[in-house]
Amino acid sequence: MSNFDIETVRSQFPALSEDQVFFDNAGGSQTLGTVIEAIRDYLSRTNVQLGATYKTGKLSTERYDAGFAAGARYVNAEESEIVFGPSTTQLLRNVSFTLDFSEGDEIVVSSIDHEANIGPWEDLAARQKLVLKWWKPSLTTDTTTHPNPQLHPTNLTPLLSSRTRLVTCTHASNILGTIHPIAALVAAVRNGPSPNALFVVDGVSYAPHRPIDVRALGVDVYAFSWYKVYGPHVAMLYAGPRAQGQMRSLGHFFKNGVNLEEKIGLAGASYELLHSIPAVTTYLSSRSTWAAKIAQEEALQTTLLSYLTSRPDITIYGATTGSSAERVSTISFCVAGWRSDDVVAAIEAATNIGIRWGAFYSDRLVNKLLGLGDDGIVRVSMAHYNSMDEVNAFIDAMKKYVPKKE
Repeated sequence: MSNFDIETVRSQFPALSEDQVFFDNAGGSQTLGTVIEAIRDYLSRTNVQLGATYKTGKLSTERYDAGFAAGARYVNAEESEIVFGPSTTQLLRNVSFTLDFSEGDEIVVSSIDHEANIGPWEDLAARQKLVLKWWKPSLTTDTTTHPNPQLHPTNLTPLLSSRTRLVTCTHASNILGTIHPIAALVAAVRNGPSPNALFVVDGVSYAPHRPIDVRALGVDVYAFSWYKVYGPHVAMLYAGPRAQGQMRSLGHFFKNGVNLEEKIGLAGASYELLHSIPAVTTYLSSRSTWAAKIAQEEALQTTLLSYLTSRPDITIYGATTGSSAERVSTISFCVAGWRSDDVVAAIEAATNIGIRWGAFYSDRLVNKLLGLGDDGIVRVSMAHYNSMDEVNAFIDAMKKYVPKKE
């Protein structure tokens, strides 16, 4: 941890100077000052339509193209393989409308995902009369009290057949924080009865915590949102050759549909937001920098989980280990005798700590698989810029304001 200067890191995020502890980072991270400045500069100096030949028009186009190139490099993709849009939800929905399978073909959909990576495929199955197979992991536990459902090749393989055309899952659950072995899951499909089935991954809850290499993962489609990765409110989706070869274009008839942007972009990328992407990738570019960020988060989550597991009245949903190999720093729990909304209200009434409660668009996981009520779970989601002092302050608040009920 000696190479991680928390004060220097925090100084790069203007919002962190406010009197607020941000433990709701899974809902959206704080934004780098360089990103804010890039957006302001684009709107101040180059807010014109792309493709013009006059000086400002050329500069506007160069800035847009530079943002596009930075996004592609960041995930180890070609520029023709990525597209930007308003949200991961929208981009995955767009993809679902480009695919044409045959009646009776099968798709495998994870039941522990955010609805963004479930709804489009359920709708696709209904429209094209496909067989939808739910990928439902068992409620394996670290102990008898901490459910930790995980996606593994062993619970995927039985669902695969010669009719499988698409498999979808999350890289890390926005509730459980568990990291799934995507490369191994892809390998299970490639070695199975339908090796050319598309593998689609929602990386939204993973991307803020780890670098992404779509080539190394072997996925066909991968999507995440930059506003959860210290950047602007825009999403990006990768689709490789296997996927694009099966996608029709949703674009204008006079567009050739030769790249992913022409196929499903639909003018959904704000120019000023793309101009700010290089500021994010510059901040995240170094592998050694990533190692320090990961180590910081591991220390934070280990400390919090150590406290939570010490209380027999608290149930953690997800891995109880603080190991960065197993989870990201999104931690969900319930307190016996307390509604989750009352836990949040008690903490926020007495402190400056911001946390959340609910299902967070993972209703099928929280309400059906985990069997929780309408108040869902309490979620504490940390980022590398959070400090140990903030974690300890939350632990103190839990002790004082959310005591065990007899």
